[in-house]
Amino acid sequence: MEKYEQIAFQIITNVGMAKSSYMQAINEAKSEKFKESEDLISEGNQFLIDGHKVHKDLIQAEASGETVPMTLLLMHAEDQLISTEIIKEMVKELIYVHQNYVKK
Repeated sequence: MEKYEQIAFQIITNVGMAKSSYMQAINEAKSEKFKESEDLISEGNQFLIDGHKVHKDLIQAEASGETVPMTLLLMHAEDQLISTEIIKEMVKELIYVHQNYVKK
């Protein structure tokens, strides 16, 4: 597998794991398991950080003069990274709503 394909898959894998953790966090909040929900957010944050580290290395390589080919796979990785950031913020808001406003 080519170097940049591996990098793209590292980003996709990490942010995919983050997204899964965030979505599980919502389910825990819906069951009023807020500690578990908080733990899943933390877990997701670590995966997201790992994805960002790989992304940062790619940006630094390009900034130092390395040619980084823009492929559909790399664009997909970028899209997943950005959408996971948005999902993270939405999940945090949904958990807040469940904690403070949803009565069972």
